[in-house]
Amino acid sequence: MLYNAKVRFDFIKHRNKFFLFSVILTLVGILSVSIFHMNFGVDFKAGTNMDILVGKKLTQTEAKDVLEQQGYSDITPTVGGTNGDRVSARFDDVLDQSKVKAIEDAFKAKYGDKVSSEVNVVSPDIAQELGIKAIYAVIIASVAIMLYVMIRFEWRMALAANIAILYDAFVVVTIFSIFRLQVDLPFIAAVLTTIGYSINDKIVIFDRIRENLRFAKTKNADQIGDLVNQSLWQTMARNVYTVLAVLIIATCLFIFGSESIKLFALAKMIGLASGAYSSICIAAPLWMVMKSKQKPSTKQVAKKAV
Repeated sequence: MLYNAKVRFDFIKHRNKFFLFSVILTLVGILSVSIFHMNFGVDFKAGTNMDILVGKKLTQTEAKDVLEQQGYSDITPTVGGTNGDRVSARFDDVLDQSKVKAIEDAFKAKYGDKVSSEVNVVSPDIAQELGIKAIYAVIIASVAIMLYVMIRFEWRMALAANIAILYDAFVVVTIFSIFRLQVDLPFIAAVLTTIGYSINDKIVIFDRIRENLRFAKTKNADQIGDLVNQSLWQTMARNVYTVLAVLIIATCLFIFGSESIKLFALAKMIGLASGAYSSICIAAPLWMVMKSKQKPSTKQVAKKAV
């Protein structure tokens, strides 16, 4: 056949295993989000976030002691930065200027006048508005991508691609929910960019499937499955290299980046891995299942009758 390629692994043959694994992971994610909820950061939950640069290396215990002296015994700060001299603390209350200054003065009293702070305050109304807009952003992006794929290809490919990219986004949500990682605006940016990278892989695969369909005479599910397998392996190297290139960059950001960008990079890494998996193991096999159930057109029936 014109689309012949070396098939090293039959993805279509094992499609039910991939579907089952994906369904189980989705159910785990739904249970985790329902029971434990998301660990929303200050962007989506009213409160105050303080980043304090003390200019000297300190431990988490030392930072916690300073906060306890100011009456914040329930706050667990994180210590990071290049030299371990940056303290990040999140307060559930909206702190006024006097309370912020009192905390900064307490660190200055212990570590010197070089202490500086960056304060991010979000009111309840703004937090709610940001949460709603984030949901709208994901929905609008998904609908726009589905319409684009439907216009360029066909509705089955659009539906399969959209199911797969929503799965990718939910995998990121699931991991962050299970491990109680903080969800903030960079997280939403990571989810949206994950959707963009993920749809790119799927379009490459569907474009090759469409090209191969022009030269193939597919009559049953087995022939369609063989065509999909061939198409997957024809595009495998391109998809793997593309994902690896971005994954290496995201990994470098996670290892060498600042504390504020680490969770963004981690979400990107999870989304890229999930996107590569869903393109091959969900989107293409799902299209094959829907295509194989397609009823023959009137012209095809007439040709068979002749």
